[in-house]
Amino acid sequence: MKDGKEHRYFSVVENRRTTGGKIIQKHVLYLGEINDSQKAVWCKSLEIFRDGRREQLAIFPDDRTPPNLPGHEIIQIRLNNLKLSKPRQWGACWLVSELWSLLRLDDFWFSRLSFTREGTDWLKVFKVLVTYAMLDHGSEWRLHRDWYGKTALADLLGMSGVISDDVLYRCLDKLLIHKKDFFSYLKSRWEDLFKAGYDILLYDLTSTYFECDPPDSGKRKYGYSRDKRFDCVQVVIALVITPEGFPLAYEVMDGNTLDKTTLPEFIKKIEDQYGKTNRVWVMDRGVPTEKILEDMRNSSPVVSYLVGTPKGRLTSLEKTFLDKSWEKVREDVTVKMIEQDGEVYILARSQKRFYKEKSIRVRKLRKLWRRLKELQNQNPSRDHLLMEVGVAKKEAGRIFSLVKIKLPKSDKKVTRETFSFSFNTKKYRKVMNREGSYLLRSNLKSEDPAKLWRQYIQLTEIEQVFKELKNDIAIRPIYHQHDQRIESHIFVAFAAYCLQVTLKHKLRPLAKGLTPRAVFEKLSAMQMVDVHLPTTDGRYLILSRYTEPDDDVQLLLHEMKLRLPNQPPPKIMPLQ
Repeated sequence: MKDGKEHRYFSVVENRRTTGGKIIQKHVLYLGEINDSQKAVWCKSLEIFRDGRREQLAIFPDDRTPPNLPGHEIIQIRLNNLKLSKPRQWGACWLVSELWSLLRLDDFWFSRLSFTREGTDWLKVFKVLVTYAMLDHGSEWRLHRDWYGKTALADLLGMSGVISDDVLYRCLDKLLIHKKDFFSYLKSRWEDLFKAGYDILLYDLTSTYFECDPPDSGKRKYGYSRDKRFDCVQVVIALVITPEGFPLAYEVMDGNTLDKTTLPEFIKKIEDQYGKTNRVWVMDRGVPTEKILEDMRNSSPVVSYLVGTPKGRLTSLEKTFLDKSWEKVREDVTVKMIEQDGEVYILARSQKRFYKEKSIRVRKLRKLWRRLKELQNQNPSRDHLLMEVGVAKKEAGRIFSLVKIKLPKSDKKVTRETFSFSFNTKKYRKVMNREGSYLLRSNLKSEDPAKLWRQYIQLTEIEQVFKELKNDIAIRPIYHQHDQRIESHIFVAFAAYCLQVTLKHKLRPLAKGLTPRAVFEKLSAMQMVDVHLPTTDGRYLILSRYTEPDDDVQLLLHEMKLRLPNQPPPKIMPLQ
């Protein structure tokens, strides 16, 4: 009773039996008020879809006599025959659409992905591809055959319940020509939303492999594999991002591309697209060559850089560093800086890195020493010994140089006299003294060494981007055989990552430990179901309803300032 009037509200609940035998009900789905008043003034009309039109009707349970309501169609429903059907994933799909709206991507893509004469809405198909890349992984065929029907994308996007694989493939062919403009548009949106800065650029490369026979042509080739899959062909992906993780550009290159050959082209690409402003390029030591760094110093305007440097260069600089004092930049990190030949060199020393490198050295050296002793006791043939020493060398890596090994000559047997080993004491002391240290170089001579060090460690952000692309977004496996489709697949993955990094920055002020993946997992618990209410005249009233969020999801949505949309309007359907 409310205000002296009788109202009836309906919800779908789940019965759960506790350990004590008591049955409790968990609220799953709120259906709202189903009016049963005998007075027209109390009646509540319901808007429905029928034959593409919106109409008003009043519904009543079959155990009540409905009043006379001029202007309304009255139907009575059999509540005892209520059915739930077609559960599908709704929450995470809805969140993707909210992120899409936040970036206003429809403004960019609407004129570029138009309708076809057959009625195919390429923009909505592209949204499906991006949502698939964010929430699940697999081929376009699997999307068409299995995944799409298990989601509420058709409800959210206003599409049909079926999407063909041919449409998905054809959509991929329409994307690449817009790649440059797309990232320029995203740059402006991130500036508006998060005040993103672009004065520091992080540059690095990764690779993604293909488990297939080597093709006769194309970009899939053998090369240095970051995934340790040297048995597979691959493509190389070069990427430029900001320290906050916002991508500015990427390029898909041949699988055998060397890192050191890629930088000049990318600098030109960024300058052509975003202008020649004062930027600092931060890179790992394997990317630029001496010639490239010299060209960056001599260019007009000068291109600033901050790059890691091999420890071997420290040998020629050690004496110069001796009279410089250490500056503490963090609890466990100290730095010192010198200037030489138009550049500055920053020597950094980290306690955590020291303990890590020491642990690796001790572990590998013990393993190598133990294996050499085993071989010495076995007295193998010379050929077998050389093979086993080669295997030990590969496993030990650089640590192998800390041991002096005497091997038997070709005409000698393996004995303790012809095969012996000892510590390389001089090299061992040198390695110990340099553990935990690393060398940086830059042409920013007026900068504080602590500031340069902080800029350099931001390279971990690009490593995190590659990790998310390969794990969360699952940029591979790639099932395509043609270069254009391969690049289009990678473009979809990057578009999905752009939504993910946007969500990451929305979450950052709330809690640093809250990840986009955790949010998607929470919202994925929200399903959509169809509630079928049979009427007394042989029809069905169908209410598509998303399930009520749990308390923790409601709290999360509140903190993210996201409001759930209204439930979809009901539909009246003839009895099948």
